[in-house]
Amino acid sequence: MGGAFDGLRAAGVPVSRACFFTGRARATHYRHAAPGGRRHGPWPARKPPPAALTEPERAQVLAVLNSPGYQDLAIPQVWARELDAGRYWCSLSTMYRIARAAGQTAERRALASHPPRVRPELSATGPGEVWTWDITALKGPAKGIWYKLYVILDIYSRYVTGWLVAAAEDAVVAKDFLADAIRRNGTPPVAIHADRGGAMISKPVSELLVDLGVTRSHSRPRTSNDNPYSEAQFKTLKYSFDFPDRFGCLGPTPGLSARGSSPPTTTTTDTPGSGSTPRPRSTSAPPTRSRPTARPPSTAPRQRTPNGSAAVHGHLGYPRPCGSTSQSQANQAKTNCLI
Repeated sequence: MGGAFDGLRAAGVPVSRACFFTGRARATHYRHAAPGGRRHGPWPARKPPPAALTEPERAQVLAVLNSPGYQDLAIPQVWARELDAGRYWCSLSTMYRIARAAGQTAERRALASHPPRVRPELSATGPGEVWTWDITALKGPAKGIWYKLYVILDIYSRYVTGWLVAAAEDAVVAKDFLADAIRRNGTPPVAIHADRGGAMISKPVSELLVDLGVTRSHSRPRTSNDNPYSEAQFKTLKYSFDFPDRFGCLGPTPGLSARGSSPPTTTTTDTPGSGSTPRPRSTSAPPTRSRPTARPPSTAPRQRTPNGSAAVHGHLGYPRPCGSTSQSQANQAKTNCLI
């Protein structure tokens, strides 16, 4: 069979026809004709096509891409401008392959590099040194009506140094709220930590803290874990067994009153002035569970927000619906105090 195949090939018959006449597979013919016989292991490297660019030519194309006039342009723009100038270096795909081999297929323009955000860490060795505050939403008497609860917490004693309920989140209300809490405390804290909400980073609040010499600390963007004490306190408040489903109006009588027994705003026996020396705590550490203590009820003076709506504030506890002390009375308040 080998002699017949060789005779057909010598007569000028193509390989495919010679294999057909002799009943020989073309793969067998090419395998036997390959130099060195059968190979084991990986296939040998593919030979470059005859029209492939040489290494000096590839370096020249890369130099064109990195020239001062083209270093911040996309590769298709460079290829088109060179073609308009009458210079054809290679195809667009080849130019992309050369740039990919050099690691230059990403953004070619100069980009600003932002340093990584540092996790805020504040340590308190005594009461009144580091405060943390935040704002949460409370359901109003009807769907679509929300109240805003402002709460300041001492991370050392977990004492609620101030709270306020307003109709909206406002920078001026937040400034007056912080100033009143600092005035009642007698001395400003060393640092106040908060997230990056609009009221927290507003100009009125920032100017107040700068004038008082209080260090401002903020969470990293989109990182709620940097404010763990306020977030945990809000969860303790809202997961309480007698927390109402909705709240009534913000009127003075009947109004939002601070609850005096077993307040869900958690405080510990390590309150300011108790004489105990608990360990220092950091705002970056996860909060620990503490035992609530009963405190006498406080009155709720009425204030007005800049938009004319009422605001109620106090020292501890959480606001109740208008004149209600139970769930049934809370449901009755939803119909009587619609705003």
